[in-house]
Amino acid sequence: MGLTVYPNYMDIIQNPEALRSWKENITSEPYRSYLYAYPHKTSYRELERKLPLSELWSQEKADSLFLYMHIPFCGARCGFCNLFTLPDKRADVHTNYVDALERQAAQWAPLIPNKPIARFAIGGGTPTLLKPDQLDRLFHIAQHGMGMDPSQASISVETSPETISTERLDILKSRQVDRVSMGIQSFVEFEADAIYRPQKPQEVERALRQLKLYQFPILNLDLIYGLPGQTLDSWIYSLDKALSYNPEELFIYPLYTREHTIVKPEQIRQSGEDQRVSFYRVARDRLLAHGYTQYSMRRFAKADAISKKTLLPYGCQEEGMIGLGCGARSYTRTVHYSSRYSVGRSATASIIADYVDSADYTHADYGIVLSKDDQQRRFILKALLHTEGLALGSYEERFATSSLVDYPELNLLLHTDLAVIEHEVLRLTDEGLMYSDSIGDWFISPDIRARMESCVLS
Repeated sequence: MGLTVYPNYMDIIQNPEALRSWKENITSEPYRSYLYAYPHKTSYRELERKLPLSELWSQEKADSLFLYMHIPFCGARCGFCNLFTLPDKRADVHTNYVDALERQAAQWAPLIPNKPIARFAIGGGTPTLLKPDQLDRLFHIAQHGMGMDPSQASISVETSPETISTERLDILKSRQVDRVSMGIQSFVEFEADAIYRPQKPQEVERALRQLKLYQFPILNLDLIYGLPGQTLDSWIYSLDKALSYNPEELFIYPLYTREHTIVKPEQIRQSGEDQRVSFYRVARDRLLAHGYTQYSMRRFAKADAISKKTLLPYGCQEEGMIGLGCGARSYTRTVHYSSRYSVGRSATASIIADYVDSADYTHADYGIVLSKDDQQRRFILKALLHTEGLALGSYEERFATSSLVDYPELNLLLHTDLAVIEHEVLRLTDEGLMYSDSIGDWFISPDIRARMESCVLS
């Protein structure tokens, strides 16, 4: 039986004033937390004992796997960034890092001899900050070291405008990349400056024109709303600029700020009324009118935004993710693990140096062992925060119990019109989807919340 956040939920449902107050609590701070993974990495700790990867992965039930490589280098740290990344452009540092990643892959490969790779992604940081020969090595490692078949795997790479070049794009095209994702955030120069993003609009448009020539199956662009000094008109300008390049996919993010990011939360408060909800509504309506389908609070895509390959199947609720590189997370059904996490420059550099100097990558020593409760919450959140919703039968098939019995507080979403049940699927309404972040934050288990709140980042 799952833990209940609101044990008196029936009292709340039967009291209109209490129900209204509960909903106001959810909607009053819509961007309190960005739950892009559950449990969040700030809940990870040093494990009680080092876990041999051979032990962890021999029991993994996933039929196919997701391979992720993390390149923790970028040209500069953006003001909103709290990722594990280090501003460092030195080619020798990058080469030493890729050498270590190749050693890690060589130790990893024997653990999954019969598990094909259905998805492959390279993220960061900025992977295309690497010199072309080092960028190409990553694909060689995936294909010849890890057994990834590029004709059957969905392949995604993150990039940035200033790193787009013919030589790099030639590599991505020859390596059968399906999806290129570029963070733009804003086409307005002073808005980019406000988040310490060193890019000129002319550089962004040059990169976009060059990218379009290569006709990758999916071009994804990232934009941010709620930037310091941003107005509704300037937000619409950035949206329309992005749409003019006809990308197959668009991610729109509210500006998230935390105490350890360069741009601080008080800078949003000082800028006047928080207009992020209004900006979201305008963007959603505009994107839907342009033929995009909404898949989550952040993701909008065209119906034909798919790889042209015949891909191996991979279930979105499977936990078979292999993370290679410092800062990459790996997921089995019961254990999530990674290297230590930091956002400070010196601590991040130290963690990367330890990774590069290591000779043994065959144990997990930092992460979290998921309780049954958190396995269940993860399953619910991964489904509920997307438009396809939680198939009640799928939950019952996996856990041999009912989600609404395990977590009766989910009924609060139904009684406040934040969710509905249609055809045995619990899904958020349009209003609920708009408040995905606060709903996700509300549903975190007490244990995970306590771990996150006690996390001290260096």
